[in-house]
Amino acid sequence: MLNILSKRYLYFLFSLLVILPGMIIIAIQGLPLAVDFKGGSLLEVQFTSDNIPSIDEVIEIYNNYGFEEVSAQTAVGTGGERNILVIRSPELVTTINGEELNADAVKNLIVDDLRKAANDPNAEVNRFENVGPSIAQQVTQRAGLAVAVAALAVVIYIYIVFRGIPHSLRYGVCAVVAMLHDILVVLSLAAIGGKLFGWQVDSLFLTALLTVIGFSTQDKIVVFDRIRENTSFLRKLPFEKLVNHSIIQTLQRSINTQLMTVEFMLLALALFGGITLREFAVILLVGLLSGTYSSIFIAAPLLVVWENQEWKTWFKKPATA
Repeated sequence: MLNILSKRYLYFLFSLLVILPGMIIIAIQGLPLAVDFKGGSLLEVQFTSDNIPSIDEVIEIYNNYGFEEVSAQTAVGTGGERNILVIRSPELVTTINGEELNADAVKNLIVDDLRKAANDPNAEVNRFENVGPSIAQQVTQRAGLAVAVAALAVVIYIYIVFRGIPHSLRYGVCAVVAMLHDILVVLSLAAIGGKLFGWQVDSLFLTALLTVIGFSTQDKIVVFDRIRENTSFLRKLPFEKLVNHSIIQTLQRSINTQLMTVEFMLLALALFGGITLREFAVILLVGLLSGTYSSIFIAAPLLVVWENQEWKTWFKKPATA
């Protein structure tokens, strides 16, 4: 029989190597937060050709209205041309000639200037978001609360369902630790994507993260439930062999369900979807893959480590013959 659990510390090391680069970027630069979480504006303008204003022209237009810390990047449209400008700036509220202008008025002025700079009167606004700092703070707090409530619900649910077997609380704790593993993988991916491709953590990212948490929890409950079932009639087996046998029983189901129903669809969306959905699709693709991986190679091995109390032997010298 395939002994999956024999290499459990290699699985832990692999996860650490995946997570660590993104955590280093976050520690140095922080998460690349979008306007949803830190306030500001996002303007996406699509032109009729690839003759679009340069980044310097865009920054100059914004500076003329008193907006600093402006960043812009180009993107490829559905027709294959690089004719989209994605501009991030502070909140678009300013005063001109003693008159206070709201975000929509300032946006219209900036779009008119962009059209003139590109000599393209038919340029259209694909997307515009303007979020004040107070709203951004509320969104951030509620996002953290949503993740915390999800973690608590997992522990309570597993503790209640698994209360008939010894150490049922361990199952809930291991499931939450593995769920945190998936969250860290997604955050690490977002940090690396922000560094390399200009990704930002927005409300769509939060939707993807909560979806990953849901799928991840489902996978872990399936594996743990099989362990619970086998505990009743394979009680004479050592716990490690029982868990390994349970993982093998659920392995085909976990892989086939993810690949056939979700991963292939998300891969197609990531490859052929528009710029707005590409980041969302990639995060879901990696996050759901991490959820399946952690169910088999993180959550169940952690349960075995806890059951065997292996930390007591980590720093002991092996006995000599």
